[in-house]
Amino acid sequence: MPSTACVFTRDSLFGLFLSSFFLLLFFFCSPPAASTAGKRRSLQNTAYSARARPGPNWEVKARNSARPQSKSGFTVLVTGAAGFVGTHVAMALKNRGDGVVGLDNFNNYYETGLKKARKSLLERRGVYIIEGDINDAALLGKLFEIVHFTHVMHLAAQAGVRYAMQNPNSYIHSNVNGFVSLLEACKNANPQPSIVWASSSSVYGLNSKVPFSEKDRTDQPASLYAATKKAGEEKHTLTIISTGFLSGDQDFEGADHATVARDFTYIDDVVKGCLAALDTAKKSTGSGGKKKGAAQLRIYNLGNTSPVPVGKLVSILEKLLKIKAKKKFLPMPRNGDVLFTHANISLARKELGYKPTTDLETGLKKFVKWYLSYYGAKKKSTW
Repeated sequence: MPSTACVFTRDSLFGLFLSSFFLLLFFFCSPPAASTAGKRRSLQNTAYSARARPGPNWEVKARNSARPQSKSGFTVLVTGAAGFVGTHVAMALKNRGDGVVGLDNFNNYYETGLKKARKSLLERRGVYIIEGDINDAALLGKLFEIVHFTHVMHLAAQAGVRYAMQNPNSYIHSNVNGFVSLLEACKNANPQPSIVWASSSSVYGLNSKVPFSEKDRTDQPASLYAATKKAGEEKHTLTIISTGFLSGDQDFEGADHATVARDFTYIDDVVKGCLAALDTAKKSTGSGGKKKGAAQLRIYNLGNTSPVPVGKLVSILEKLLKIKAKKKFLPMPRNGDVLFTHANISLARKELGYKPTTDLETGLKKFVKWYLSYYGAKKKSTW
């Protein structure tokens, strides 16, 4: 078992607001709408290594990006840096003076143009993102050789519960194989970095006890996605942070059940939890592949503690957008989706000082403002 430090977080994350020490963060998330899952292009394993290649002079750019701006600053590798949570975490780290290097394979699970836009935004702020895959052992080995990372914020993953039924290989590739590859790189690094890794509230499976606590059973996953996240928790005591996104077209398809609810969490609150986990991580006890003591393990839930029926979310969006959604209610599918998520964050509040401050409607107002400005501008540019 690697001796790098890890913080484990299980969190209810709503994607729109959205030492030897391991921290696991669990995010409570809303899965993509079923109507859109089938429209995504298939992610073949060969697509990752064939297309994800570092750009020219990437070593020099990585070194410059990794240099902290403050004397006490960390040097952090953020995997999945072009993702929703990854971008916000990388930006927050950079803004406070840490050195940050991003890594992302820019796969096509959702719009790659949005990821490229985030990449441009980060690079304008001084954060360099390497286009590469966490399964590329040679790339990781070289990266850890030229940059001595103090921390790794591991946010790269194949997300989504329903999509696993269409493309199971992508989940094994990213969430299991890729995670092991990253751990090996961290284990062999000198010094070994502390790791914060994102898990998922889906590991709680079909638990009927609420709110979900870090001590609850997590050995009965209801989906492949949950199983891959649980595999990471079981095999490696690492920090885990899991994120979720809500996507769809103009039609809304949802389960015909009043108790379908999610513990939607605004992105700024999630970022605060991630950084608090990183800041409280102890230094690794090993170096260069050698272990000098037991790796610390911490598991935390991050959420908003206020589950909201999905129908209410749709109603709020209707009001903010001033349009009526085309609703189609369906039976709850047997694909690993759960009726509700609800985080018990008492441990994160006590040990991390974690305190969510943004309610769903406030967060949606901010999201709608961004969405209309970003996608509205894109539409106008094509006229």
